[in-house]
Amino acid sequence: MNALVPLPVLLPLCATGLSLAFGTRLKQFQRFISVAVLTAVLGLSVALMIAADTNGPLSVHLGDFAPPLGITLVADRLSGLMLTVSSAVTLCVLVYSLGQGMADRDEETPVAVFHPAYLILVAGVSCTFLAGDLVNLYVGFEIMLVASFVLLTLGGTGPRIRAGSTYVIISLFSSMLFLTAIAMTYAATGTANFAQLAGRLGELPLGVQTLIQAMLLTVFAIKAAVFPLAAWLPDSYPTAPAPVTAVFAGLLTKVGVYCMLRTETLLFPGNRLGDLLMAAALASMTVGMLGAVAQTDLKRLLSFTLISHIGYMVFGIGLATREAYGGAIVYVVHHITVQTTLFLVAGLIERRGGTTELTRLGGIARAAPLLAVLFFVPAMNLAGIPPLSGFIGKLGLMRAGVADGSVWAWILVIGSTATSLLTLYVMAKVWNLAFWRTAPPGQAADGTVLESDDDSDDDTDEGPDRMPGTGDEGVRPRHEPAGRAVAATLHGHAVTTTTRLPRPMTWATAATVALGLAFTVFAGPLTSYTDRSAAELIARVPYIEAVLGR
Repeated sequence: MNALVPLPVLLPLCATGLSLAFGTRLKQFQRFISVAVLTAVLGLSVALMIAADTNGPLSVHLGDFAPPLGITLVADRLSGLMLTVSSAVTLCVLVYSLGQGMADRDEETPVAVFHPAYLILVAGVSCTFLAGDLVNLYVGFEIMLVASFVLLTLGGTGPRIRAGSTYVIISLFSSMLFLTAIAMTYAATGTANFAQLAGRLGELPLGVQTLIQAMLLTVFAIKAAVFPLAAWLPDSYPTAPAPVTAVFAGLLTKVGVYCMLRTETLLFPGNRLGDLLMAAALASMTVGMLGAVAQTDLKRLLSFTLISHIGYMVFGIGLATREAYGGAIVYVVHHITVQTTLFLVAGLIERRGGTTELTRLGGIARAAPLLAVLFFVPAMNLAGIPPLSGFIGKLGLMRAGVADGSVWAWILVIGSTATSLLTLYVMAKVWNLAFWRTAPPGQAADGTVLESDDDSDDDTDEGPDRMPGTGDEGVRPRHEPAGRAVAATLHGHAVTTTTRLPRPMTWATAATVALGLAFTVFAGPLTSYTDRSAAELIARVPYIEAVLGR
């Protein structure tokens, strides 16, 4: 079973070469490769999760080089669960993107590049979840960065290039800080392997330990969009195509949370910076949700709720108890699925109504009841309405806070409750404006051509441009700055609204809704698994013995 550990990384990388070689000539074969490989990765992830739960952590030293020289990959309960959920989500998003590409008739080269970039992104995510040392973790981050820039700037429109540039600048800064932290760690301990660092970091002076811990937390907080290091996110994600935004918002920020969980439990036990983490958690909840309340664009609103709900996960990490870690893991799994679903729904709303600007939407509940259901279920899940998985994760975290009994814990319990209520308010606001009220005058009709900002030559909101043979007015958005959501295809070309949504896009969104509901139906086994994962994280011994063999 140990031999299977590298496959979730190697399969997407190998498939990338095939996709690049045949993609421009055999587009159907390219799509088949992508779907088949991600399906195989999902199967492997489930097998690794079950094996790690049954037999303990699995490890492999690539090239048979022992630490600290070799590359070590490790699959324990936490990484197995994260791999499984991320594989399921990325497969659904891929199907969604295929449906969008076929609906838009995007047959040009940039979409041929989408598949290799997406596979590389999946390989980078798998690499970070399986990394057994800081260097390999850094490599996984850089793989994701390269793929992310390609995906964020698909089509080469102005807002996408500007938003992608912001993302890359912030990511490069965090990469430089990460390299500095790795160099300091290696200079102080002589290794970058997690299992060896778990024994050697405790022998360093307290000041050196705290400095390394603070630097690593800063890097991971940037990746996870923890306030005050989250200002880049609302301006980077909304401009990208719907499937790209969905996988970025749902998954990539949780990679940073996973790294915080891994390093805080394995390398820095003792919760020395717990108060700082809880302060950051409270700030993320508060600022993120207040930002969401102020938004009228659905994509930007969801971006701010993302920042806010990262605070719940950091709350659990800051408490540093078994119950808190278990609640945080449940919430990570829940949020990956629900946040991805909501951004996929935002893409469907954009295709149905021509915009994600809430003030220009209305009447969707009557016109598209299935779309209303696809939004309502994950929206209530995000708000934490019982008995959905969002409620289960929040309840676990709040119980851990009450059990801790410290001042910061009680403040976070109150802050978590207030954030949950504000989330419900924000979701109700979206429902009322976009779904419940009567459609406002000027809402895009079926067949309206919505031009991307690069197709528009003036700064007017509406123009006389008409789709031949329809008589429908086209909507010409003004040149938007980075961060403003602009209706566009994967290429950044004109979108044509439709009352009949593409089936693959709808099915993929429905699959993520079902996955979120599955966490509720199987809440007992899920919480039992996460409790065992939390206990394994705190014990540390199973992980260390699996790597070092003693």
